[in-house]
Amino acid sequence: MSVTAKGIPDVPRSPLADTVVERLTVVYAAAADPERAVALRAYMKDVAPFLGLTSPVRRSLSRAVLEGLPRPGESDCAAVALRCWRLPEREYHYFAVDLLRRYVTHCSSGFLPVVRHLLTTVPWWDTVDLLSAHVVGGLVAADRDLTADMDAWSADEDRWLVRAALLHQLRYRERTDTDRLFGYCLHQSGHGDFFVRKAIGWCLREYAKTDPDAVRAFVTEHGQRLAPLSVREALRNIGP
Repeated sequence: MSVTAKGIPDVPRSPLADTVVERLTVVYAAAADPERAVALRAYMKDVAPFLGLTSPVRRSLSRAVLEGLPRPGESDCAAVALRCWRLPEREYHYFAVDLLRRYVTHCSSGFLPVVRHLLTTVPWWDTVDLLSAHVVGGLVAADRDLTADMDAWSADEDRWLVRAALLHQLRYRERTDTDRLFGYCLHQSGHGDFFVRKAIGWCLREYAKTDPDAVRAFVTEHGQRLAPLSVREALRNIGP
């Protein structure tokens, strides 16, 4: 995937993306609910304007947008996602996230720069968490060489890249690289940001469903270094 001098991925040429975005903007805009849009924008801390679509309505409209179209390839996915991210309303970003979740297995490791751009542009937990667990996680699972990128993200100054590195193994279960899981948690244990501290607890809690003894032992040994929020989240379902 080519990028500009500033590291921003270029939008690939894609006739399929042209059709998808044209349909999407017409169908979504026609169903907008301005009153609900105001409430959603306030709930999401003004991260972006909203059209006011409920999740069931949005998913139904998305199916209509994609009906009869061929399966997108990697370039099509990149073009749709990057073009959706240029649209201001948050529901277009959600459409892109859903599309990438569905077709991540058709994308190569070269797609990671696109995802990085999405994670760091108009970032908030509503898109970052799904991209991390389902898209980044899927790419890394398919190409373990990308763990080097996760190592870099886990030490990045951008809190959302740190959160993404912490959360990318959420769905790995027995395949979890515990050295990296625990290592990332320790490296960022003193982080001052709520979303990072919460992510530490969340990824530990999720892995506790697979190996509660390992998580309990980790928290017992390193609990003094972890934030109280991280400890509470990690032990929520297994106890001290």
